[in-house]
Amino acid sequence: MGGSWFRLTTGALACLVLITAGLIFYELWMGSRPAWEQWGLSFIWRTEWNPVRGEFGALPFIAGTLLTSGMALVIALPVSLGIAILLTEFAPRAVRDPLIFIVELLAAVPSVVFGLWGIFVLAPVVQGTVMPFIAGSPLGYLPIFGEPGAGYTLLTASLILAIMIIPIIASLSREVLMTVPRDQREGALALGCTRWEAMRHVVLAYGRAGIFSAAVLGLGRALGETMATTMTIGNSLGLTFDYFEAGNSMTAIIANELREAASEIHVASLVAIGLILFALSFVLNSIGRLIIGRVSRGGV
Repeated sequence: MGGSWFRLTTGALACLVLITAGLIFYELWMGSRPAWEQWGLSFIWRTEWNPVRGEFGALPFIAGTLLTSGMALVIALPVSLGIAILLTEFAPRAVRDPLIFIVELLAAVPSVVFGLWGIFVLAPVVQGTVMPFIAGSPLGYLPIFGEPGAGYTLLTASLILAIMIIPIIASLSREVLMTVPRDQREGALALGCTRWEAMRHVVLAYGRAGIFSAAVLGLGRALGETMATTMTIGNSLGLTFDYFEAGNSMTAIIANELREAASEIHVASLVAIGLILFALSFVLNSIGRLIIGRVSRGGV
């Protein structure tokens, strides 16, 4: 009898999650209907955003969100994995415990604090040091890097997001690596592997699905971050793929303009961007889950 009630309770709670997600989608859809009725799916790739003329398009903000989140993940993943490997395999206890505390503490810092640090510290460093260094290196020939400009750019926002998601990915990756059976490590060492070879071919191979899950969660955090992104990205309304220029993101444009939106179509366009963000997060997480399933089965 107790088992039946437990199954019913857990099943009801699972259904509640699905119902909540469905209600969120429904409210976003109803709130954004005027935008979809006026422009249809072309709203997604329209580039103009002019509240005075009543012209709206989501592409600049979709591009800004994907560019900053993608760059943040590229920067954060190797750093996080290195931290996790250090804490689980190489650091002595006297060093490991304080580092674990610091990493977990960084994960709890409010995003507005990161944003303020980005304004007063990171943006000047990016403007005066990072952008000139990249421009003078072979990376400067890549089309994603133009002429160095002001410090509030897609690059600055990407760095802030990377710093914010490093503790999350590192903590989860460390937990994954700690679950690797000790016998596998010792077996690899007994066969003549060095500690690095045992780490690379045994520990990382065993935990790759969990590490990928940590990366997906970090990407989800980067996609949904609002305050730190809004404070450092520059909030330009134009479409750009240049990390040295100011940009915008879906969360930033909603935070900046929702309360000041005067017309119905303006509000509907902002809600439509929220719906796109909701759908994008769902699609990316679903793709991540599929890849994790394949990795767990040894398919990739």
